[in-house]
Amino acid sequence: MNRPEQVLRLIGVAQQYGDGPTAVSALSGVDLEVVRGELVAVMGSSGSGKSTLLTIAGGLTTPTTGEVVVEGAHLSTQTPAQLAALRRRSLGFVFQDFNLIPTLTALENVMLPLELDGFRGRVARRAGIDALASVGLDDRGDAYPDDLSGGQQQRVAIARAVVGGRRLILADEPTGALDSVTGDVVMRMLRARVDAGAAGILVTHDARHASWADRIVFLRDGRIIDESRRAGAETLLAETGR
Repeated sequence: MNRPEQVLRLIGVAQQYGDGPTAVSALSGVDLEVVRGELVAVMGSSGSGKSTLLTIAGGLTTPTTGEVVVEGAHLSTQTPAQLAALRRRSLGFVFQDFNLIPTLTALENVMLPLELDGFRGRVARRAGIDALASVGLDDRGDAYPDDLSGGQQQRVAIARAVVGGRRLILADEPTGALDSVTGDVVMRMLRARVDAGAAGILVTHDARHASWADRIVFLRDGRIIDESRRAGAETLLAETGR
C-alpha cells in the first residue's frame, strides 16, 4: 500500500523572540507532518504557540532553528521571490477576520492570487467562478464583502484559499467570528476541500470543531505534548479536559 503524499513537514522547528534572560520561546523542537487528504487540528491555551506554528508553516515567519518543507521545497533555500511564488501557488490561508479586500467583489477577491501570479484574466476568472461554486457561492460573485454575511465571507475566503489547486490550507480560528451553525458550515467546507485532496492545518480552541480533523495535536509552552487520531480524539479531549 502506497504511503499518502506528504504536503507539509516541520523538522525540529523552534522560534525564539529576543535574547538573554528576557528571551521568549514560542516553539521548541516541533516535528509535524501533514499528508494529502489529512486535516490536523492544533489546540492549546493562549500563548501555547498555535498561531506561531501556522505562520511558520506558511512561510510568513522564518523559524529560529529547524526546517519547513512544503511539497518537497525546503523554505530555507528559497529566495524571497521563490517563497512568494510558493505561497501563491501552494498555500491557502483562512483567517478569523476573513481578510477580504472590501473594494473588490467576491469573485475579484478569489481571482486575486491567480492574477498576482500572472494568470490571464479569462483563466483566472474561470478558476475563480469554479472555486466559488465549490463553496456554494457561484451566484454571489458580483457581491462585495459588506453585502455578504459572515459565513458567506468566510466561504469566499475558503474559495480564495483553494483557487488554482493550492494543496495546503492553513486556517487560524476560521469559525471564531461566526455563530455555531455557520461555523459548522465552514468546517464542512474545509473538510470537503481536504477530502478532495488538499492537506490542512486548523488552529482552534473549540473541541467540537477540532473533532472534524483526522488528528488533533496539543501544544503547551511551544511543545507538542499529545496527539490523537480521529477515532480516539473525543475520548482524549474528554480525558484531558481540553
